[in-house]
Amino acid sequence: MRRSLVLIAGALSAALAAAAAPAQQPTAGDSAYARTEAKIPMRDGVKLRVVIFAPRGAAAPLPILLQRTPYNANGAIGVARRAKEIGLDGYIIVFGDIRGRFGSEGTFDMNRPPRLGSQSIDESTDAYDTIEWLVKNLPNNNGKVGTIGVSYPGWLTAVTGMGPHPALKAISPQAPMGDTWMGDDFFHQGAFRLSYGTEYTWSMESSSDASEDPSPSRYDLYEWYRSFPTLGALAQAARADRWPTWRRFEAHPTYDSAWQARALPRYMGHATVPTLVVGGWWDQEDEYGPLAHYAALERTDTAGLTHLVMGPWYHGQWSSDSGTALGNIHFGRATGLEYRELQSRWFAYWLKGEGDGRFPKAWLFDAGTNSWRSFDKWPPADAAHRRLYFRADGALSFDPPTSPEGSDQFTSDPAHPVPYRPRPVELTYSRPSRWRRWETEDQRFVDGRPDVLTWQTLPLTEAVTVAGDVVAHLYASTTGSDADWVAKLIDVYPDTVPGRTEMQGYELMVTGDIMRGRYRKTWEHPEAIPANAIQPFTVDLHQQAYTFQKGHRIMVQVQSTWFPLYDRNPQTFVPNIFKARAEDYKARVHRVYHTARYPSNVEIDVLVVTR
Repeated sequence: MRRSLVLIAGALSAALAAAAAPAQQPTAGDSAYARTEAKIPMRDGVKLRVVIFAPRGAAAPLPILLQRTPYNANGAIGVARRAKEIGLDGYIIVFGDIRGRFGSEGTFDMNRPPRLGSQSIDESTDAYDTIEWLVKNLPNNNGKVGTIGVSYPGWLTAVTGMGPHPALKAISPQAPMGDTWMGDDFFHQGAFRLSYGTEYTWSMESSSDASEDPSPSRYDLYEWYRSFPTLGALAQAARADRWPTWRRFEAHPTYDSAWQARALPRYMGHATVPTLVVGGWWDQEDEYGPLAHYAALERTDTAGLTHLVMGPWYHGQWSSDSGTALGNIHFGRATGLEYRELQSRWFAYWLKGEGDGRFPKAWLFDAGTNSWRSFDKWPPADAAHRRLYFRADGALSFDPPTSPEGSDQFTSDPAHPVPYRPRPVELTYSRPSRWRRWETEDQRFVDGRPDVLTWQTLPLTEAVTVAGDVVAHLYASTTGSDADWVAKLIDVYPDTVPGRTEMQGYELMVTGDIMRGRYRKTWEHPEAIPANAIQPFTVDLHQQAYTFQKGHRIMVQVQSTWFPLYDRNPQTFVPNIFKARAEDYKARVHRVYHTARYPSNVEIDVLVVTR
């Protein structure tokens, strides 16, 4: 797990993987750099380890490129080996272990919140103190620092912008853990991310150096997680009470101050340093973070310092992969290489003074047309709000229903949940795991299940380009007192796809997400759902830039389980699902309405084509 855990750092993932591999003979890349280490004192006396790779024989002072990480600062060696290949040569490369991890002193605190009350330190002060020491003590530096990172290091990168050091001149938070309750790693709109929350926390908090692996007793984790009748039974088997973050899950299942204090968009509201935010449309871990972080910064960005890149990628794919494909979806171009060329120019301009400094405000990949789109504002101000309405007989239409009656129902059984990807579901970070590509899997593997509802359009007579927000508005009822709602927006390929027979009729999930029904009114104060009463539920599917081509169909699927990515809702209201009893879990009938009064729909922002 130490090797695979390093991979989740995302940014420069190949570099970090190399750091966890067995020692190798020096390469040409190694010999081009001089390696040193240091223990840097923080303002409270705790010393943090950094690993430094400085180019040998530099003719002029160089800028510093810093990544702070919980995944082992030895990852710097991989960046040095591949610096020219990934467009990051000509920098003093520094990786630093954060508090309580690997070679650093102190106590590790997952997503340590900003300073509160008498607290004197946080990740931003540690970043400030690290930069202060580096610019004063590293030979031959030019006094300019850039920070970069993906996932947890992406969040650490973002918070360097809180009261930034004067030497900090450019930051690139990539797939930052923006809000781990609202839409990133641990919860999505109230639903607990069971497999990821368990396995990641197990890896991170069982030891300070990732030396303990998660050890489930079944290969197919669908069966392993399903074998536990409750979250309490799972916690007992895994000894989860050892993990501070699991204890936080149990004590704070709602969106209270424990999570709000850690939510990046809530405390990062203004950019004072040029910021390049990066994410992937099919990021299976942190798609929410970059979009929410960019939106928070953009509200007050009168100086034009904030930029956004979203590509057709899994978590961190852009940092080392060619980006020509994701699973069965081919893009016809090397999107990863194209992005890294922009990243290279970005840092070169702000840290070396090279280039013209012209960068698109928002540079987004449309996987429906396999093309990059540039926007002066994101979401576009001129996008039209349109709704795809559920209709009778599984139809989906831009025309609202007119009938006073109409609904579809299904039985949701916690004992037989809908798998979120084709089984077997392997350990998330195991070598054979298909975790990276699950969001682009063909959704026909669940289409037709009696507990999955489906609506779709006729073949489109003209292209429909989504550019902006996607939101599902459901009017639904349940025979129970709680329910989860999963909504998926899907591109259905034609039955004939020349040269790609495997794509004929393919159902590609363009975007999808889940919300826990008890939070339909407020995230902070859950309420039971009144039985057999029609209630409105809003499922935020976040954003996309995607064209549904002429001849394709648009599909929406709705279901109430997505297992074991998300825990099973007992469907009986209990104050805290982490403490639910086995007898609380009951099969319930859910009904989704599509009438003139209750017109369930998916709202999309659409680019208006002028002819």
